[in-house]
This record gives sequence, structure tokens and C-alpha cells, in this order.
Amino acid sequence: MVFFYIFAPMEKEHQIFGIRAIIEAIQAGATVDKVYIQKEASGDLMKDLMKVMKRENINFSYVPVEKLNRLTPNNHQGAVATISPISFFDLESLIETVLENGKNPLFLVLDGISDARNFGAIIRTAECTGVNGIIVQKSGSAPVNGDTVKTSAGAVFNIPICKVDHIKDAIFLLQASGITTVAATEKTEKSLYDVTLSGPTAIVMGAEDRGINPSVLKIIDEKAKLPMFGTIGSLNVSVACGAFLYEAVRQRS
Repeated sequence: MVFFYIFAPMEKEHQIFGIRAIIEAIQAGATVDKVYIQKEASGDLMKDLMKVMKRENINFSYVPVEKLNRLTPNNHQGAVATISPISFFDLESLIETVLENGKNPLFLVLDGISDARNFGAIIRTAECTGVNGIIVQKSGSAPVNGDTVKTSAGAVFNIPICKVDHIKDAIFLLQASGITTVAATEKTEKSLYDVTLSGPTAIVMGAEDRGINPSVLKIIDEKAKLPMFGTIGSLNVSVACGAFLYEAVRQRS
């Protein structure tokens, strides 16, 4: 049997196809963003891949074979992996660097943002507003793919992005570093314009469908919401994120 370890262009991202090739790439330390597995795939080699992905906490999902066929015309053997076009930062090291440089930290924590275009739009605004780093969870978060790069207008290459095992651990680390966490949520009576964002701050945004995870919300320092005067009850998450970030800019100016 022949196993493929080939990188192919895929709208400014790369892909690996073939089960053994993906296993080898993960073990070699490649920045594997996500693995797509054919539904009902089986076999010893597939079991080995699942073990490696779970051990390294690699984001994966089961998809129909038609999805894999669209991703690559090659013999994918039931698995295709996307390789991120960027390298991810270590959160603890990034926080230390920002503080050592005497900066007034502004971080952005994204809890469950899964749409690549929303992610890209948020990255673009974050870069424009001087955010020092974006924090996402390894599992369940949007991949850094061609759509992300395009929607961010290339900003994804100019801002540090950290992947963490658990958002709650990132929140605790930020707080221990003297950084106040502020959640964007409708589950509060406090307006965004009544919250202080001028000091070391990490703004936490949740997914459009469910918001911030309740277990995360419990440990946040401050909660704030945007005033809403129309008949629609919510904003697109990238728009809401922009409002929060530019209020931080206003207070810091």
C-alpha cells in the first residue's frame, strides 16, 4: 500500500491526505489545524490515527466521503488534514512578553467561534485595534484556513494567536497575570459603556448560537452588554466584537 505525504495548495492553506501521512505529520510536530475523517471509517490504521489525535488534542470531525472527495482528488484513504498557514503562540510566554515590554495588555478570548469568516473578520478588527493576542480553544474553534486568511485581509499573519486546551485555564492564567476579564453577554444589566477597559483587559466573546459557556461565564471578572434598540435581539459576533474593541480603544486614547 502506498501512503501519501503530499502538501497541496488549498486557498493559501495546505492539506495532507492519507492516514499514515497524517499520523507522521502530527508526530513530527506539524501545525495540524483540523482532520476530516470519513464517517464509519474503520481499520487498525484509523484506530492509530484516532489515538494520536486524541493524545495531541487535534481538532477533528466526521464527514461524508463526498466532503473528502471535494477537498482532494487524490486517494485520501478516508482522512484529510488541513495544515495551518501560521504558527500558534504559547499563551503564557506571550503574556510574559507583553508585560515585560511595558504594554497595557489587550487580549481577545474567543469561546466557541466556529465560523471561519467570522473568525477572519474578528482577527482583522483585532489587529486594527492593537490587540496583543487572540486566544481560542483547540477543539471546536474555527480553523485558520483560506476563508480566514481572506476575510482577515492578511491580518492573521500580523497578530499572535494562541490555541489552548481549555478556555477556563486561559482565563485563570490571564487573571493571575493581573489582566481583568470582561465578558460580552446579554446576561447582565451592565452596559459596555459602564465597564472600565482602560487597564489590562481580556475581552471574552462567545459563539453566536450559545454565547459564552456558562462555566466560563462564572469565573469572569466583569460582564457587559451592548444596548439594543431594534427588534432584532443580537448582533453578528464580529460586529459585536468590533464594538467592544473600539470602546477599549476610546477609553485608552
